[in-house]
Amino acid sequence: MKITSFVYSALIGLVASCRSMTPMAAIAAARIARRDTPGRILLLDRPLFKYGALAMGVGELFGDKMKSAPDRTVFLGLTARVASAGIAGAALAPSGKEKAGAAIAVSTAVPLAYASLAARKKAIEEIGQTRSGLIEDTLIVAIGAAVVFLATRSNRR
Repeated sequence: MKITSFVYSALIGLVASCRSMTPMAAIAAARIARRDTPGRILLLDRPLFKYGALAMGVGELFGDKMKSAPDRTVFLGLTARVASAGIAGAALAPSGKEKAGAAIAVSTAVPLAYASLAARKKAIEEIGQTRSGLIEDTLIVAIGAAVVFLATRSNRR
């Protein structure tokens, strides 16, 4: 197994570094669209998980624009990133290699959360919180959707 087999797990970790719920929302949307993930995660087939993950993903996009929104590197923010990156990274890993995919996604998400926070703070100084957040949202949601789309396959017959 080559390390390149885990590129989607690493990329979804990058997504989690910026938006903790976007990886789960992207995976949930793929499952609702009847797309199969390479890794087998039973949680992904539960309706409560799928629709809850979508709702949390949308909620995070709105909540991030509030001035009272905490930094992504606070304990709860990092915990959410670890959980989301781990589950999504496992789902996008090759079958049978889910634990490695989770570890790679988490190992990407946590350090990049600090780097992306520094970049976001600089952007806030330059163009403001709302505008920088909308730009970041657009980029991260697009990357998350593309990663999940490329990593999954349709199971429609």
